[in-house]
Amino acid sequence: MTTTTSTQVRIESFGYLHGEPPAAHLTIDLRRHFRDPHVSPQLRYLTAHDAPVRAAVLSTPGITDLIEATAAAVRAFACGPSAGPVLVADGCAGGRHRAPTFAAALADRLRAAGLTVTLSHRDLDKPVVQR
Repeated sequence: MTTTTSTQVRIESFGYLHGEPPAAHLTIDLRRHFRDPHVSPQLRYLTAHDAPVRAAVLSTPGITDLIEATAAAVRAFACGPSAGPVLVADGCAGGRHRAPTFAAALADRLRAAGLTVTLSHRDLDKPVVQR
């Protein structure tokens, strides 16, 4: 499978508790299958900007496999005949921990494969949702 360096990918992380997912070719729901740092009082008020949160998320079994599988799916979309960017949305409950960590790791993986990636985090800076 080949892609060109002109392929544009847009990744947006979000929190389901803050609204509907963004429109995307691929929407990844991280809520049920991956460790939620929110349950840890030490991590709850931190975000994906903080190393302990990133370490907790990226050490969750299966997360690196999902990053690789999503990268493969993005490359498949990028090889398609349609023009325009490939849009990826990934969400967790609040959009502060799992989703932005996953999005950043996916962006790094895709950039390493030669794709041009724009990364945004819709809900990363919103207040912690009390649940």
